[in-house]
This record gives sequence, C-alpha cells and structure tokens, in this order.
Amino acid sequence: MPRAPIIAIDGPAGAGKSTSARALAQRIGLCYLDSGALYRAVAWKMCDRKIDLTCQADVEAACAGLQVTWSDAGVCVDGARVTESLRDPDVTLASAVVAAYPGVRNLLIETQRGMAWRGVVAEGRDIGTVVFPDADVKFYLDAAPEVRAVRRARETHRTDTDILLNEIVARDDRDRHRAVAPLLPAADAIVIDSTPLTLSDVIDRMMTEIGRRGLLKRIPET
Repeated sequence: MPRAPIIAIDGPAGAGKSTSARALAQRIGLCYLDSGALYRAVAWKMCDRKIDLTCQADVEAACAGLQVTWSDAGVCVDGARVTESLRDPDVTLASAVVAAYPGVRNLLIETQRGMAWRGVVAEGRDIGTVVFPDADVKFYLDAAPEVRAVRRARETHRTDTDILLNEIVARDDRDRHRAVAPLLPAADAIVIDSTPLTLSDVIDRMMTEIGRRGLLKRIPET
C-alpha cells in the first residue's frame, strides 16, 4: 500500500497558510499540522522556565527530552496543554528567537515527521524544503505585505496595522536570511499569490493539483 499523502504548505506570516491548511485538511480528511504552534510551544516552555533566550546553548539544553505533541485536543508540552498561551506577546517574541536555533529545529523536525504516518496537511516555513522534502505536493502561499498585515490585524483583533506591517516586513527579512532553514519556496513548489484570492479560490487551486496527482485515492478511511 502506498503511504498516505503528505501535503506541504509554506509561506510568510499572514499569507493565509493556517486558514488554508486547516480548511484543506478538513475537506480531504487528513490531519492538519501547524508547525508554528510547535515552535511557540517550545518558546512557552523556555519562558515558563525563565531560560535566557539569547543563550543558544541554554535553550538547546533545555530542549533535551522535551515532549511536544499536537492533536485535535491542542498543543501539549510535557503533558501540559498550552494552546491558550501560544499567542501571548512574550511567547510570540520568544518563538522567533528559538526557531533560529538548530537544536530546537532538529527536535521539532523529528516531532513533525512522527506525526505524518497517517498523512498530513502541514504548514510552516520549511515544510517542503526541510521537514518533508519528499512531500507529495508542495505549495508556497504568498501575498503582498500590506494585505498580510490587514489579515493579521483582523485575526488578532489589533488596530495598529502600520505597526503590524513593519513587524511582518521585519519577520520576512529574518526568516529569509536566517542561516538555518531560511524561508523560500521549494524548487518544486507551486506558488500561489493569495493577494487577490478568496479562501475558496486558494483551496480550489490546491484541490486541482491534489486531484491531478491522484492523492485523494491514497487518503485512509476514518
């Protein structure tokens, strides 16, 4: 039997990855994986333990033996549910720091791969390039920074769109120039500019590619 499909969706913050991946997973009956939530979970643990985030060695040492899990019930760290804390401002800032450390990325790469045996729609910034380089189909979802700032403001109930825009541009620069797993489309990724598109438009385009590859036939029955 061929393995269940792995669908990778990468792209910058605010491009619509989470919404699209969640909707696509629900539509075709695969598990949805938000890799960013896993990095936020590690960041939450570092904040909770008051680890010096500027010290790579301390952060990576604190990750030794850390158990991070993702399920329909939420994100857990060492058995404690932390989903509701993942969008806290200090966790958001910390996640951008810890995500650059190879020890953290190596831990979560293995965590993500371990979740994919039943098939998965996974979204993040290095899913198709590093985590699942053999994914059955890879999408890179992008949008104009101004549009992404408006979307993020709506999502987080913020009104300071100009500040959000600056944060997004700065995050893009960090992600694209980091030494480990920089943000970029996989060579075989299908790039979708969601700037003028609705969610339905994006899902339809993804479904066309998924259908063309015959992946629906390989989705396990639940």
